[in-house]
Amino acid sequence: MTEETEVAKKAPEENRTVVRTQEVKKTFVMGELEVHALRGVDLEIYTGEYLSIMGPSGSGKSTLFNMIGGLDKPSHGKVYIDEVDVAQLDAYELAWLRCRKIGYIFQSFNLIPVMTALENVTLPMVFAGLTSDESRDKGLDLLKKVGLGERHSHKPPELSGGQQQRVAVARALANDPAIVLADEPTGNLDLTTGTEIIELLREMNEKSGVTIISATHDHKMLSVSDRVVWIRDGQIERIADRADLDIEVTKVAGE
Repeated sequence: MTEETEVAKKAPEENRTVVRTQEVKKTFVMGELEVHALRGVDLEIYTGEYLSIMGPSGSGKSTLFNMIGGLDKPSHGKVYIDEVDVAQLDAYELAWLRCRKIGYIFQSFNLIPVMTALENVTLPMVFAGLTSDESRDKGLDLLKKVGLGERHSHKPPELSGGQQQRVAVARALANDPAIVLADEPTGNLDLTTGTEIIELLREMNEKSGVTIISATHDHKMLSVSDRVVWIRDGQIERIADRADLDIEVTKVAGE
């Protein structure tokens, strides 16, 4: 398949917007001080793409990530998921959105230590209304997909950091979300394990078509991202697509 054919084949899906931010601003009031974390961010994220949000500490990267995930509300502007204004949802609707539409992966894994890997993975399914048998079968299948089929009865303290993050990936996919939000997914992992998690996320993205949005400092993300958004001082500094990223990775490797 030629490059032009591949682009043409993917174009209709890529052009469908799953997340859209419109003039998003976020101000935190700390005593008499106002901190402008976001200063008017306009961004479209497409169905099925792997997008990384990068920037230095304090750039607004995590704040934008939280806006997209419905974990916080903007001071000004709008965030749309499938053209639904997230800020207009009530508590029940927002909980439904987080349960059914979005999967979350955190730097610190956020697994429940007294529950087995399988129980951690199936917990979101319980909230979604699946039966115990359905949850178990689906949970075991997801653990097999992330390479932990034989560790389903182990609890988080009995697993390595990389294995815990694999459980977190499986949990994020529990309810077949349209979007997976990964917040520094390799931040607590060594170089080799971090690379394995990045490759796993890309594999899940390619096989299931789930949109992956990652907030990260990890430059290894460059080689798997369809686009990278650089944030600085609460604004989008630039956006690079895959072709440009390949050039940048080569430059970095050659330094």
